[in-house]
Amino acid sequence: MRILFAGTPAFAVPSLKQLHESSSHRVVAVLTNPDAPVGRGRKLKPSPVKQYALEHDIPVLQPSRLGREAREEVLKYEPQGMAVVAYGRIFGPKFLSLFNGNAVNLHPSLLPLYRGPAPLPAAILAGDSVTGISIQKLALKMDSGDILIQEQLPIHINDSAATLGDRASLRGARLLSDALDGLENNSLTPRVQDETAASYCTLLHKDDGIVDWNQSAHAIHRLVRAYTPWPLAHTRWGERGLNILETRLLTQELEEKNNPDLNRRISSLTESAVRKPGTVIGMDKSLGILVQTGDGILVLTRLQLHTKKALDFISFLNGNSGFISSVLGG
Repeated sequence: MRILFAGTPAFAVPSLKQLHESSSHRVVAVLTNPDAPVGRGRKLKPSPVKQYALEHDIPVLQPSRLGREAREEVLKYEPQGMAVVAYGRIFGPKFLSLFNGNAVNLHPSLLPLYRGPAPLPAAILAGDSVTGISIQKLALKMDSGDILIQEQLPIHINDSAATLGDRASLRGARLLSDALDGLENNSLTPRVQDETAASYCTLLHKDDGIVDWNQSAHAIHRLVRAYTPWPLAHTRWGERGLNILETRLLTQELEEKNNPDLNRRISSLTESAVRKPGTVIGMDKSLGILVQTGDGILVLTRLQLHTKKALDFISFLNGNSGFISSVLGG
């Protein structure tokens, strides 16, 4: 099948690579967002999908809107189908009509759960132990198309949106190719989504990552994982901004290590008077920096002062005296 591939971020690249290297499909062109300004110099940077396409001599289309001119440009490549992975724009009825029902989308959730632009962070924030990959037929209503293929994907206790996204992008690439195969040979039976079970997620914003130390250790651990790599969990240390890049749950770490000496050391640090949430209790070299939360102790293992490089907890403490016993947030 002659495929128009529509995608923008790095998450979409494995799917583009899978289809580009496929013996049963041919990517005739790539549709991606216009180059975006980045950094202090606001220099235009191509999307990861565009970079891959240019490296492999695949024609690139970057219309600012999907109107008549864009449709005419697409038709020049005579696509028989379209594969969409995180393109970032809504397709109208005239554009979808170009593909005779052979337009499919990869969405990293168990649809109809978490329709919208940030399903992986949403699943982690909710404390779900499993999410999934859905290959759906494109519909006019967001993420409401009939399901062609769906597969579960486990969420591990320390998975971030980045690590979970890496696994979802690789497995999703294979499933997307399988769905296109199934459409071509009529071997798939589309399944209508249950609208009564639909849930939604929204775009992420920088302030979503602000840590509320009054929440439980479990809730903050989920927030740190959900917002890595963006917008990152962040707090204040005095007048300075601090990114919390990686955490562990103290109860989980003690259970897994099962070390009586370690348990005694931690007990000596934590069994004192009630502390204000956000208080940096101390440090254990085998675990990390211990911080009091509204319910339980959270272990910080990787941190980054704003404008500085990311550091493991030992390196961070070596360069920042006075961190122990300080109170984060506020």
